[in-house]
Amino acid sequence: MGHIEIKLEELLKVRGISKNKICKHCDMQRTQLNKYCTNQMERVGLAILARLCEYIDCSVSDILEYKE
Repeated sequence: MGHIEIKLEELLKVRGISKNKICKHCDMQRTQLNKYCTNQMERVGLAILARLCEYIDCSVSDILEYKE
């Protein structure tokens, strides 16, 4: 069975975006962002995902990836 992998931490490193800045701009708690970065989210909020994509200037497929 496949799963969805969240690649947010890698993307933030590549783009040079600090976790503090993205938390502030995307109205997220640091613990929530850390769960996204460490693939511990069970339910991904679509509104949060949209804010992340807007701030990082990327697409959903840059953050989420299906793995078999």
